[in-house]
Amino acid sequence: MDIAILINSIVYALLGIIIFIAGFIIVDKLTPYDLWKQLVEEKNVALAVVVGAAALGICLIIAAAIH
Repeated sequence: MDIAILINSIVYALLGIIIFIAGFIIVDKLTPYDLWKQLVEEKNVALAVVVGAAALGICLIIAAAIH
């Protein structure tokens, strides 16, 4: 295996993770309530499903853009 391929894979994976975290922070700031409090303290399952779907959507968009 060529070392350049491995390095490129690591760089793009880290770039995708960083972009995902930034996107998720933006979504968290745009919502009118505290996501962490709703998910962890109040155990809002419906919100957890919506946030999980949004996270998967953001990940698919990032993966398609990087690919």
